[in-house]
Amino acid sequence: MSPTAASAVLIPGPAGDIDTLVDLPRGEVRGIALVGHPHPLFGGANTNKVAQTLARTFVQLGYAALRPNFRGVGKSAGSHDHGQGESDDMLAVLAWARGQFDPAGTLPVYLGGFSFGAYVQAKVAARLKAAGTPARRLVLVGTASGHVEGARHYETDAVAPDTIVIHGSADETVPLANVFAWAEPLELPVVVVPGADHFFHRRLHILKDIIVQAWKD
Repeated sequence: MSPTAASAVLIPGPAGDIDTLVDLPRGEVRGIALVGHPHPLFGGANTNKVAQTLARTFVQLGYAALRPNFRGVGKSAGSHDHGQGESDDMLAVLAWARGQFDPAGTLPVYLGGFSFGAYVQAKVAARLKAAGTPARRLVLVGTASGHVEGARHYETDAVAPDTIVIHGSADETVPLANVFAWAEPLELPVVVVPGADHFFHRRLHILKDIIVQAWKD
C-alpha cells in the first residue's frame, strides 16, 4: 500500500508542542503506529533513516504512522528527560491520533523504535499494558540496553514475546551482547543482521523485509 507524503503537525503535549511527522496509507487506516527516533542529544530526530524506514513499513501494512520529535528536537518543546517525559509525549501523540483516525477506539496500536526510541517504546508498551490497552505488537531496532557508547546505561523494560527485535552484528553503539543479556531472560528471539552497524547503513531494505515477512496482526 503506497503512502501519501508525510505531513508535519504540532501536537499538544505535557511539556508543550510535540513536532510530529504523520504518514498515511492511501487506503483505509487499519491501525495506528508510533515510531521513536534515536537519542536526541546525539543528533537523533524523526527524520532519521531507520525511523523513516519503520514508518514507511507500517504505512505499507496499512497503518497511520506518527513520528514525534522528542523533547528539544526540531519544534518540540521541553528538554531531554531520559525516557520518562518522552513516554508521556508518546501517549499524548497516541491520544491525538485516536481523535483523528479512531474516535471509536477500536484500531490496534503498534509501536516501533530505534536505539533510544526502542528503549522509550518498551516503556510506552509497559504503560499501555498496565492501563489495560496493550499495543498489538512492537518492532525494536538497535535497542538501547545496558551500558552503551557515551557512558550511558539503560534498564530496558520487558516486552511481549512476539516483539520483533532486530540488531546488527557489528553495532558499535549498543553491543549485540547487551541485547542478548536483556532478551535471554525474556525468552525473546533476536534477529541479527550480519555486518550491520548501529544505523543499518546500506541495509535498510533488510529491516523492511524482516518486518514484512514476520508480520501478523
